[in-house]
Amino acid sequence: MNRRSLLAVLATLPTLARPAVAQSFVPYEAAAFSRLIASAAPIVVHVHADWCPTCRAQQPTLQSLARDPALASVRFVRVDFDRDRDFLRAHRVSSQSTILVFRGGRVVTRMIGTTNANELDRAIRRAVA
Repeated sequence: MNRRSLLAVLATLPTLARPAVAQSFVPYEAAAFSRLIASAAPIVVHVHADWCPTCRAQQPTLQSLARDPALASVRFVRVDFDRDRDFLRAHRVSSQSTILVFRGGRVVTRMIGTTNANELDRAIRRAVA
């Protein structure tokens, strides 16, 4: 086996070892979000701003939830507070660090500025159940 072939094989190993349910937040895109809403899948939306310390504090808990196999059917979307103004208007979001949980195409939970990991975990699991 030549070096190029070996490197190609080795490059695939991390992909093969990764669990199938591991997911992360996808950036908001209007058309894709409309399709998600239509699918009636549970959706967790994190309205964030890069400059927001509260948003950064929420991040580890939300990433952990996104990777949890028990929440494999839940989709996670990140909305940029500074750019995605249409989403903010449509869903009456006036602050970064807002978390919305959609189920059946409608908002079932809204949290603003919550950073407590247990509270976030409980509220999101209850909303998507």
